[in-house]
Amino acid sequence: MGVDSVNIEANLKQIEDNIQRAVTKSGRKREDILLLAVTKTIDVENIKVAVNLGLKDLGENKPQEINSKYFEIDGVRWHQIGHLQTNKVKYIIDKVCLIHSLDSVKLAEEIDKRAKSKGLTMEVLVEINIANEESKHGISINEVDSFIKEVSKFDNIRVVGLMCVAPFVENPEENRKYFEKMRKIYVDIKEKNYNNINMKYLSMGMTNDYEVAIEEGANIVRVGTGLFGERDYNK
Repeated sequence: MGVDSVNIEANLKQIEDNIQRAVTKSGRKREDILLLAVTKTIDVENIKVAVNLGLKDLGENKPQEINSKYFEIDGVRWHQIGHLQTNKVKYIIDKVCLIHSLDSVKLAEEIDKRAKSKGLTMEVLVEINIANEESKHGISINEVDSFIKEVSKFDNIRVVGLMCVAPFVENPEENRKYFEKMRKIYVDIKEKNYNNINMKYLSMGMTNDYEVAIEEGANIVRVGTGLFGERDYNK
């Protein structure tokens, strides 16, 4: 069953109020934050409701969902936010504006190769497994420096920031320490001025903890359930 437009509009208003509260608390401005609507499993009709309310950046976990929706929705920017297998890169390389989940040199090689074949430079975020969870993707904290140096060598990739998926917790305050740690890594890399590395984005925080993430420095938050409601993963 679809989500009605009234709910999406009301949900978006609540999200905007929450973002405003978080930026005010942290001495920032609303325009500093990109609200990324996570549209996985959401049908095109309901996505269009969100787009008509002003959300132009859409995030998907699976390349096949990007491909199935790409030509149905105009005037938006697609983001690949989920784990990306090397054999799926070719399907989204010319469809997304940002890949949030670079987590291996092998994947970097494939993105670079596919981007080169299309005559483009792909912007990517390096995914960090900030809580060292076995169930999560991303590189470990102690690998960040060497990994950044390695991927900076690719001509058709540009690292423009970092991403993490924090643990799912009932109390978002429990994730503050992880967001704070991400911010420190982000600043450290920025200050080192590596060639071909341009630290612009810190993508962290989802429906249950995006306010805390913003307070700790996030400038991209990924919100799906808070916008569209609970998903039916059996669709």
